[in-house]
Amino acid sequence: MTNLEVFEVPFRRTARGRQLVARVYQPLGAGPFPALLDLHGGAWNNKDRFANETMDRAVAASGVLVAAIDLTLAPEAPYPASVQDANYGVRWLKWKAAEWGGDASSVGILGSSTGGHVAQLVGMRPADTRYGAIALPEAPQLDASVRYVATRSPISDPYTRFLQAEKMKRAEMMQSTRTYWQPWEAIHEGNPQEMLQRGEKVSLPPMLIMQGALDDNVLPAFQEKFAAAYRAAGGECRLELFEGCGHLWIDTPGPQTDRAHAMVKQFIARHGV
Repeated sequence: MTNLEVFEVPFRRTARGRQLVARVYQPLGAGPFPALLDLHGGAWNNKDRFANETMDRAVAASGVLVAAIDLTLAPEAPYPASVQDANYGVRWLKWKAAEWGGDASSVGILGSSTGGHVAQLVGMRPADTRYGAIALPEAPQLDASVRYVATRSPISDPYTRFLQAEKMKRAEMMQSTRTYWQPWEAIHEGNPQEMLQRGEKVSLPPMLIMQGALDDNVLPAFQEKFAAAYRAAGGECRLELFEGCGHLWIDTPGPQTDRAHAMVKQFIARHGV
């Protein structure tokens, strides 16, 4: 267990002027430590850098520099604004990593739910000029490629998830989806599952998907289909089911949450060094 220093720094301002903040979990020691960018969930419309604090602390305590960033929320700006934040975040963390004892060459992404969707888009399209639209003048040479993508309940197929919300009569989820995807047709363009089905040329960093077996928001079958397509395209995709768990199980202390923490640590140890 590594001692940590936890602090916050300004990240960037949204188009509407809201200050986004990064919460940094810095291991104390010699380093250099693997570096991880954490992207929060919240149906693209809610939550912030604190959403995954328990996981961030656990991973950082194993000797990983973690930066959890706020993202632009859909009511502020629709797709691809949050993906632009995340793409910038990868480059920003590479730039800042050495200052905080991290290894810039080791950067990977952790994303939960809609943060997992954003993580997949950044990982699969690191050179997309739309996603990379926010300049980093201090280090223009850096790109947004990542060593791996680790996810919990990612929205790997936003359109199929919308149809599931419709089936379950979840009006708030449906509205959150419509708020983010403007114009509506973009839900197909920015869809990781459909990108693979179209045969789009994408990057395929090693990917971890941790999925609750009882999730009726993102069904396990959706993730199985995505993992199969990712592997068929030539990528490594590890899909792990968590029995007895729904969509947000990782918010509840217990053996399955401990298992998820351990799994992410192991995945980083394998791919982030």
